[in-house]
Amino acid sequence: MNTVERNIHSYLKKSVGVAKGVQALADIEVDLATTPRELVMQVGKTKLYHFTNDNLKVKTPILISYALVNTWKMMDLQDDRSLIKKLLSEGLDVYLIETGHPSRADRFKTIDDYVNGDINDCVDFVREETGHDAINLLGVCQGGTLGMIYSALYPQKIKNIVLLVTPVDFFVEDGLLFKWSRDMDIDKLVDNFDGVVPGKFLDSGFVLLKPMGPVRKQMGLPSLMEQPHTFQNFLRMEKWVNDTPDQAGELYRQFIKDLYQNNKLINGEMKVGDKVVDLKNIKCPVMNIYAREDHIVPPSATKPINDAIGSEDSTLYEFPGGHIGVFVGARSQKELGPSIVSWLAERDA
Repeated sequence: MNTVERNIHSYLKKSVGVAKGVQALADIEVDLATTPRELVMQVGKTKLYHFTNDNLKVKTPILISYALVNTWKMMDLQDDRSLIKKLLSEGLDVYLIETGHPSRADRFKTIDDYVNGDINDCVDFVREETGHDAINLLGVCQGGTLGMIYSALYPQKIKNIVLLVTPVDFFVEDGLLFKWSRDMDIDKLVDNFDGVVPGKFLDSGFVLLKPMGPVRKQMGLPSLMEQPHTFQNFLRMEKWVNDTPDQAGELYRQFIKDLYQNNKLINGEMKVGDKVVDLKNIKCPVMNIYAREDHIVPPSATKPINDAIGSEDSTLYEFPGGHIGVFVGARSQKELGPSIVSWLAERDA
């Protein structure tokens, strides 16, 4: 077989693989977030879930505040790659806020509405339901930033805080999203989108951080389709990636202006409602987890948290991976989940 024949044979083989894969796509159904949970409260689109757990080892419940720019289902992607399931198996009592997908009816929702409204309502429900005056908080990425704001305004309601890849210093030089956002005409953007910023717009920004990523993904698809289990994992990730919620315009406007463009939170200048947010009010124990290879929230944006807060018990934890690996990587299952629960258990008196 000469070179031309080999190339044709290779092409035909890949074509057959792609054809089989297309058929497989039609036949395969994948589900995300399958860990049992109960809807215990709902206000508008915001829902509060409680995960089933008969193996509690840490008495104080924990509330998860996830980023608004994605869905929380990354934390429960599949049975063997679920940080939530790991936290449950290690003995946590887990509650989670789901913010839903904003519509034009939500375009005037602000950070004030979310922090002093949604988060506070959920915290108070968990406190009353469990009989704890103060509960634990797990904040993820943007949800961690909003969780810190909440904790600074309501320090008496939060016992311990765990932060995952959470930015606090937005004037860093090694994160492209941080640089791009400084020059964004956010007023024109929000107004031109009629008050609701499409999730697809946000997706395009994340893709541009690593523009060759989709190309590599497509090139590897034919061989991936020949591995059913791995292919299902791929489909779950794709399902999550393609479910980016739209953003309430006024909340997004303030987040970009106050944080990315003016760095008000770490400088003690951010106002939410009628109060200025002072991070020094956070005096409870804080576990600050950053990902060493994070290209979305670089370590330089996260590490300053420990100096910005008022806590005398703050832990800085380096995770040797990227932004997504924190949730779905094998090391997350083996090391990170147990480390979080162990840290909380030591402070559960």
